[in-house]
Amino acid sequence: MKNNTMVLSTLGHTWILDLDGTIVRHNGYLIDGEDTFLDGAQEFLAQIPQGDMIIFLTSRTEDCREKTELFLQRNHVRYDHILYNAPYGERILLNDDKPSGLVTGYAFSKKRDEPLRLTVRYDDTL
Repeated sequence: MKNNTMVLSTLGHTWILDLDGTIVRHNGYLIDGEDTFLDGAQEFLAQIPQGDMIIFLTSRTEDCREKTELFLQRNHVRYDHILYNAPYGERILLNDDKPSGLVTGYAFSKKRDEPLRLTVRYDDTL
């Protein structure tokens, strides 16, 4: 990654994204009564190709499902799955690289509630 730009192949991707503090304000749904996007989050989500899979992880409990999914629906956020009740600790991604050398696992951390400044560029030579 260079200058907050991630270069990916044009193959299909699976995006595993934390929700609170990464895409929306941490605990905003509790503090403010509703979620609010962090600066840059909607633009980031919009650059994910239609055919890619999006999975949200959250420590929110199942009783937050309706409110969470209504917010995403109202804001036209596309996703395939939301996993609720995730533990509060570290989240670990483990994947194997392709025999061609294509790296197939990435992990990024950001400071809670800071703007999301990650651009994706696709390279069909990868």
